[in-house]
Amino acid sequence: MKVYETDEVVRYLRKRNIIKPYLKAKSYFEAGHPQAIRLKLLKPKQHKEYQFRINTKYRGRGFYKEGGFLVTISDHQ
Repeated sequence: MKVYETDEVVRYLRKRNIIKPYLKAKSYFEAGHPQAIRLKLLKPKQHKEYQFRINTKYRGRGFYKEGGFLVTISDHQ
């Protein structure tokens, strides 16, 4: 499955120097290994929003859309 991120997300990742861990998490997701990044469905479940782990501080959040997964980033603290 293809993972998409906006230019805003890429700027956020670069500013916080977490582009490398994000790309690693993205590769696991695209390879079909969601357990490696702790992918989970957030509540309320009817919104179908998912969260995955980038590192201990940051989480990626996203939705399945048009044959892919659209990502936003969240400060987990």
